[in-house]
Amino acid sequence: MPKSREWHLVARPQGWPAPDDFALVETEVPEPGPGQILVRNLYLSVDPYMRGRMNDVKSYAPPYALDAPMHGGAVGRVVASAAEGVAAGDHVLHGLGWREYALVDAADAVVVDPARAPLTAYLGVLGMTGMTAYAGLLRVAAMAEGDVVFVSGAAGAVGGQVGQIARLKGASRVIGSAGSAEKVRLLVEEYGFDAAFNYKDGPVAEQLAAAAPDGIDVYFDNVGGEHLEAAIGALRVHGRAALCGAIAQYNATEPVRGPRNLGLMVGRRLTLRGFLVHDHQDLRPEFVREVGGWLRDGRLRHRETVVEGIENNLEAFLGLLRGDNTGKMIVALPAE
Repeated sequence: MPKSREWHLVARPQGWPAPDDFALVETEVPEPGPGQILVRNLYLSVDPYMRGRMNDVKSYAPPYALDAPMHGGAVGRVVASAAEGVAAGDHVLHGLGWREYALVDAADAVVVDPARAPLTAYLGVLGMTGMTAYAGLLRVAAMAEGDVVFVSGAAGAVGGQVGQIARLKGASRVIGSAGSAEKVRLLVEEYGFDAAFNYKDGPVAEQLAAAAPDGIDVYFDNVGGEHLEAAIGALRVHGRAALCGAIAQYNATEPVRGPRNLGLMVGRRLTLRGFLVHDHQDLRPEFVREVGGWLRDGRLRHRETVVEGIENNLEAFLGLLRGDNTGKMIVALPAE
C-alpha cells in the first residue's frame, strides 16, 4: 500500500496560527474493515470554522486533538471498499480532509456524481457553504421579497452565494462588503450586487449608510465586530440578522468588544440569530433542486481559489484567514 501524508495539529495556536503549530506527517495507508471505504482524496476544503476547533474550548464541535490528523470536508475516489453500496471507483464526499488517503465509515460518506457537477462544487456551491448561505438567508433571516439585504465577507464562498440568492429571491437591493477593490468589482459586475464597498476604505457604518441610505431589512454576518455594529445601526424596524461567523475576531488574543448599540434592538424589535448549518439539513433536497437549477441555467455564479498539493494545505488555510481567496478555497491533490 502507498504512504499517506496528513496534517496534524501539534500545538494550540495563540492568536494567528503559526507553521510551528502544525506538522505534515507520513503514515501507513490501512486496509478498510467491514463497513469502511478507503478514499484517495482529490479535493480538500479549508474553512474559517477550523480556526475555532484549534482551541481547547467547549463549542458546537469538539476541538482538534493534538498530534492527530485534523478534519475537514473532502471529496475523493474510492480505491478499496468493504461496504455495501459503495464500490471502488465511486466518488464520495466525507469529513476526513487534511490528508491524502482517508479510511472512512461508509455511513459517513455520500456518493456524488462528477457528471452532474464538478467535484469541487460538492465542497462549495452545492456543499456545506452553499447550504449555509441558503438556510441562513431564507430560513434564519427569513428574507422576503422586497427586502434590502447587506452581506459582510461577500466575496467569500458563503457571502457571494448569499447575495446572489437574495437577488434571485426578489430582494429590492443587495449590498456587500469585501476587502479589496477587485473583490468589490466582482460583487457588482459578476455577482449582480446593487452596491458594494471595501471595508478598508473607511468606517463601515459610513459606507453602509451611503449604500443603503434608507436602512436595511436583513444582515448576513460573516465578520462580526465593526460590521455587526454598523448593521445593527442600519437595520429597520423588525430587521433580522443571521449570525454565521465572526472571522474578524477568530485570532484575537484579548476579549473582543461587542456591538455598543444593542439598545436599538428593543425599539426596532430586531432579531439577531446565530445558526449552524447542520440544524437545517431538512432543507437539503430543496436547496439542491433550486441551487442546482440556478447553476445549470447560469443565473448563479461562483468562484474558487485552488491551491495545489497537500504540502500547501496549511498555507491555503492561512490564506483564507488573511482573505486571500475569492470564493471557495480548495486544495487540489493529484489522483495518484
